[in-house]
Order: sequence, then C-alpha cells, then structure tokens
Amino acid sequence: MALKVVFFGSPMFAVPSLEALHQAGHHILAAVCQPDAPKDRGQKLQPPPVKEAALRLGIPVLQPERVKGPRGEPFVDDIKRLSADVGVVAAYGKILPQTLLDAPKAGCVNLHASLLPRHRGASPIQHAILEGDLESGVCLMRMILALDAGGVFATARTPIDPQDSAETLGARLANLAAALCVEHLEAVVAGTLAEVPQPEHGMTYAPLLTKEMGRLQLHGDAHREARRVRAMTPWPGTFLLRGGEPFKVHTAAPAEGQGTPGCVTAVAPQFLDVACGTGALRLVDIQPAGKKRMNAGDWVRGARIKVGDRLADEPPATP
Repeated sequence: MALKVVFFGSPMFAVPSLEALHQAGHHILAAVCQPDAPKDRGQKLQPPPVKEAALRLGIPVLQPERVKGPRGEPFVDDIKRLSADVGVVAAYGKILPQTLLDAPKAGCVNLHASLLPRHRGASPIQHAILEGDLESGVCLMRMILALDAGGVFATARTPIDPQDSAETLGARLANLAAALCVEHLEAVVAGTLAEVPQPEHGMTYAPLLTKEMGRLQLHGDAHREARRVRAMTPWPGTFLLRGGEPFKVHTAAPAEGQGTPGCVTAVAPQFLDVACGTGALRLVDIQPAGKKRMNAGDWVRGARIKVGDRLADEPPATP
C-alpha cells in the first residue's frame, strides 16, 4: 500500500530513510528540513543533506524558519493541506508542536537512534559510545510532546564495535532505520502494529553536543576519554589546551601508566602517552595549533617532548 508521507529530517542520518521510502513506492509529499546554513571558513550557505537528496529524487522541499508559535502557523497549515497519511521524522532538529504532530491522519512517527528509554535526546549515537554501551539500535516510535517518550513500535539492534566512531556507528544506524521504517510503516498506519510503552527504569538523556564537550577530561578515566575521541568524531572533535591554544586529538586509545594528569608518561616513534586521573591516554594522530594533522611520534621528535613534560594546561576537574 503506497502511503502519502511527509518526511522530516536534515542530516545524513536521515537520507537512507528518505531514499528507502521513495524506492518502496510511497508518495513523499514533501521533505521538511532545516534552512541552509553557513559552513566552513567561507561561511557559504550549504543545504542539508536531506535537501540535496530530495531534490535529486524530485521531492518538494520545505525549509521553515519556525514550526511553533504564531510564526510557525502558516507552515502547519501548509502541512495540514497536504492531507498526509503519516509524518516520518528522522533527526529533523526541531521540536514539533502538537498541531503538527496531529496534522497527518495517523500522526507522526520518529526513527530514534538509540535503544529507548536509554539516550533520549539530541545526541544518542555519541552518548552510547561515550558511556561505553555494548550495543545500540534504532526505535520506530510514536511521537508525542514529551521528548522521545512515545510508545515503541519496532526496534533494530547492532553491536558497538570497539573502534566505532559516531560517524561509523551513525552510518550503520541510518541504514537500520531505513529498513525498519519501510518494513513497519504500513502496519503502523493501518493500526495493526501495537506500540509498547517505554519503561521509566533505565531512562537516560543525551543532550545536544557542544564544542566544549570535545575537551578531553584528563582528570578522568583514560578509557572514557578514549571513547570521547571516538564519540566526538567527526564533530565537534576532541582537544586539550596547550598554552591556551587547542591541541586537537584525532585518534587515541587507553594505555597503562600513571602520573600527574596532563603530563607525558611515555614517548615512542608512533605515539605519546599522557596521564589521566586513572591510567593514561595514548595519542596517535594529533594536530597542534597552527599545524596540519600528523602522527604524534613525528610531533614529539620535532617538539623535543620528553617524559614528565606537561602536555596540557591544567585539565578540568570534573571528569
């Protein structure tokens, strides 16, 4: 059964779901995404990945500045006039008002990239890695006003590999989301697939990422900080401060060793170790301020770093 769908999504995570719904023969009435935003040093306006995919597929694109309040009412009216069967949301990036959730005949469903109720919120993929979860997944869920708290229709799971970054895990979850949506959406609209209420036990929150969340917490545990490097890849990236300037860390791993947090505990041809509150963090690929990305061993030789040197400014006290 071909459904009339309004799709809400912005980043690359949402693109496989949009493409899968289109390929399955559903009629995508509109793809709603965030407005174009300035990026990089030139601050040139760049379209969201969903916009690019929708235009390639011949799907109309809507990019409202507001979806709530008086300024959002014209957009809500536009969606109502589409008479969609269902709204599908995948990392759209804005909270939808009840009037918008109720606009499609069967309401709106969300493809959330975590195993709910764990990691409700804006950055579930990153927090699953940061917290050391062994697996993640995607939930097809009913959208309600409470954040990611609606009933769950279906779930798909995947292990988190010890080498996964937010980028690699996110790509895998995006494909799981696409398959999950196509498999179950018709049953959701038909009312033949029951939604299971989420338990409150085990609920955690994954807040929106900030650049400061990429600062390595060297007073903390080295295993967690190694996970931070993977969790914050590709954005916002991880760094420590050296002489007040950001010293970027692109690849790292936990290591044996102890010492004053922020001080070098070992140097080698391919890496250097810096002490944490517990253990040491092995820095492999780094980018000192004003320089290109390089192997840590190459930088050590040029900068004449030795064991005991303080690599980082005084680390934050809160792990």
